[in-house]
Amino acid sequence: MSEKVKEKKYTDIFIDFDDTLYDTHGNAVIALGEVFDHFALNRYFEQPQTFFDDYWTTNIDLWSRYSKGEITRDYLIVERFRHPLSKGRGLQVTEALCRQVSDVFLDYCSSKPGVVEGAHELMDYLKRRGYRIHMASNGFHEVQYRKLEACGLRGYFDTVILSEDAGANKPSPLFFDYALRLTGATRETTVMIGDNLATDIQGAINAGLDTIYFNRWPDFPAGEPVTHEVSGLADIIRLL
Repeated sequence: MSEKVKEKKYTDIFIDFDDTLYDTHGNAVIALGEVFDHFALNRYFEQPQTFFDDYWTTNIDLWSRYSKGEITRDYLIVERFRHPLSKGRGLQVTEALCRQVSDVFLDYCSSKPGVVEGAHELMDYLKRRGYRIHMASNGFHEVQYRKLEACGLRGYFDTVILSEDAGANKPSPLFFDYALRLTGATRETTVMIGDNLATDIQGAINAGLDTIYFNRWPDFPAGEPVTHEVSGLADIIRLL
């Protein structure tokens, strides 16, 4: 499969942002700790890990449902904090509180500069090689632009493709159809890079694109006919 990627001349790269280039998980871990302190949640949680663990379980489930179009952005924003906050003893969990916590969390998150190891090196390489680089993300519009500025990656992208602008989330074919129209890219000369099998990779496969699966989390081996699979961003440089 690697030879196929090396031999084929791509002109356009669609690349996921969160946890492919931007260390969303690592930055969010830091931000959650800051949120916990900001709201003095130690008054309600004897074990802070109870809050953190429940947040991650809830958040993963909600983002999966959001990508399938099963829930709205507003529902995700409120519910990903309603559930973990409800684990606190004596805490009155209202929608207003959940939104307040979410606003602070997103503010903390989007100011973090952390990227996945090798992100800047990969983007430097792709830019030098003359690829047109397009960010393809399900993230929230205003948050993604703040993250881009915080981590110094904004200047690498020819196009920023966001699901809120597309009117559909990855893995919907509508997202990829929109991305191709917006960029003027063709399916035959475009490759999608991402860390999520369900949204990035299967969505791109269904849209007729070649794929490079960044298997950042070894617990999720490729089960789909990916064009190539890598375990680090440096491996992509060797492919392209």
